[in-house]
Amino acid sequence: MKRPVYLDYQATTPLAPEARAAMMPLLEEAYGNPHSPHRLGREAKAAVEVSREAIAAPFGPGGRLLFTSGATEALNWAIKGIAEIAGQTRPRIVVTAIEHAAVLDTAAWLAGRGCEIVVLPVGRDGIVDLDAARAAIDERTALVAAMLVNNEIGTIQPVAELGALARNVGAVMLCDAVQGFARVDVPVEACDMIAISAHKIHGPKGIGALWLRDGVTPAPLLHGGGQEGGLRSGTLAPALCAGFAAAAALAYDRVAEDAQHVERLWRAALAGLGEGWMLNGSPRQRWHGNLNIRRDGLDVARLMSDLRDICFSAGSACASGSGRASHVLRAIGLSEAQARSSIRLGFGRDTTEAELSEAVARIVEAAAQQRVFAA
Repeated sequence: MKRPVYLDYQATTPLAPEARAAMMPLLEEAYGNPHSPHRLGREAKAAVEVSREAIAAPFGPGGRLLFTSGATEALNWAIKGIAEIAGQTRPRIVVTAIEHAAVLDTAAWLAGRGCEIVVLPVGRDGIVDLDAARAAIDERTALVAAMLVNNEIGTIQPVAELGALARNVGAVMLCDAVQGFARVDVPVEACDMIAISAHKIHGPKGIGALWLRDGVTPAPLLHGGGQEGGLRSGTLAPALCAGFAAAAALAYDRVAEDAQHVERLWRAALAGLGEGWMLNGSPRQRWHGNLNIRRDGLDVARLMSDLRDICFSAGSACASGSGRASHVLRAIGLSEAQARSSIRLGFGRDTTEAELSEAVARIVEAAAQQRVFAA
């Protein structure tokens, strides 16, 4: 049976063979608990620490990387942990309107507990309004959170500028770098906390990390042992750590090669679309491995049903089944109908130009057929 064409890289990426190879010895032989003092435990701990060092290398000195179960946990921990420490002396949390639900839902939860949440608008290009940010980020602000590369439309936010605004008033800057990590430059110097995830860079699912600048210590989210730096409790999975490290090292080595490949794919996809398709978000300030497009009147549910051997998204995979149009697409000014007529194609390292071009041609044909039948 022919495998489907996979165009959903924002949801997850294929596991790199190098990551799988790094994991297997720790699953089969060196299976000790990394928090145990005996030989197998020490071997497992050594694997964890080597992995930690490899992943954190590009962040430079002046910080530490703590493993989590994924980026959702890392973001929850960062936001809730800083809010708890700040208390009522700095009750304001500033986020952008197109953040991941892990940020927006956490902010909403804090709003119900007395925090003041400010949601910054974005323009039709999907870029945050810096004038609104300057007005919102003041001495009462505890934390500013911004996604580096948006998971739904691929736009790249001015994180460095937002970080400078936060620093000027003594607030903490949190960057959700999940989609941009090892793809675009992360402005580490402007950030105090950075959340990343393994399975977005060809690593295993179930592991992420939160990088903390020295002196930044969010209150624990999980209690029960403090295995990670005294701040995060729970037994680590050495195999997942090793898989994460192998995927990260590969991504670091291939960053230019992968970017060039993605650029070729982007151009091929645009060339195949033809008239009638519109790009959602900035055409320039974005990651080109994310192509979010719309066509007026498109029935996306029918399109996906007609093309079941092509894996693409009607929006963020995290929000599928909610029955709501994408909050990101609505935030950039699309109507409900326009948002519901949008699709997201995500591609990367393992995507071939031939399969992408064929998939785009079939999507265009199926969309055109809808218009014929509707006429």
